Amino acid sequence: MRLIVTGTGTGVGKTVVTAALAACASGEVAVVKPAQTGVRPGEDGDLAEVSRLSGIQDLHEFARYPDPLSPERAAVRSGLPALALDDAVQRILALDRELVLIEGAGGLLVRYADDGWTIADLACRLGTPAVVVTTAALGTLNATALTLEAMATRGIELAGLVIGSWPTVPGLAERCNVADLQAVAGVPLSGALPEGLPRMRDFAGRARASLAPWFGGTFERLVPEVVTYCDRCGKPGGHEVCVAARALEPPRYCAQCGRRMVVQITPGGWTARCVEHGERLSGA
Repeated sequence: MRLIVTGTGTGVGKTVVTAALAACASGEVAVVKPAQTGVRPGEDGDLAEVSRLSGIQDLHEFARYPDPLSPERAAVRSGLPALALDDAVQRILALDRELVLIEGAGGLLVRYADDGWTIADLACRLGTPAVVVTTAALGTLNATALTLEAMATRGIELAGLVIGSWPTVPGLAERCNVADLQAVAGVPLSGALPEGLPRMRDFAGRARASLAPWFGGTFERLVPEVVTYCDRCGKPGGHEVCVAARALEPPRYCAQCGRRMVVQITPGGWTARCVEHGERLSGA
């Protein structure tokens, strides 16, 4: 079996998700990075991190360029040959393993050579489904929808949608995006890796708890942590001082959510803001 690991952009957690998939897999596992950028000869790249986290030693890097750019542009700047699609396909097909994980560079449509081939083209040539790694933060819905639409138009099967880094204290956007991401994808989330996972002990155990059963894990669904915030100072929890001060303030309410706003008395009148929306009002 082969799986492409792509993402909605750079820095979404593809390498950690690749390591988690490798750690949860059974049987022989090989991990491929067709082109590594931003790393000089002799330096550790993404595959070294995958190996450190998962323990997998069957690693394959086909091309490497020092500049942190797209593989196409990095190859041009370095004067080194770009990786050819045919070469990548043949070398991957030669890997006779129970699972071959192929981690792309950047997002789905990042170019690898001047002929314009992308990880999407590689997925099509191999007939390989793709795991899409995304974020939970504001802006993820559009980026995820565009990635999934590009896959659908090319006939690339979605193997799973994984949040690459779920924050320890999720905000309003992250908590709402859990349901909205599943609506965009039309399928349940296939996992959510906790923020800071590469620094945690027992990577394999935490990876299993963060990935769905079809990836060898035990993850079923993400229940966003509900954090209550003081509606006066905006900090987590409730505070007696804020409650006492609140009783002396004139009430003002957010026009968007109807929530009572935080009011501050000033020499010239008052100012108010909504903790949830940031809406501000002022008056004499």
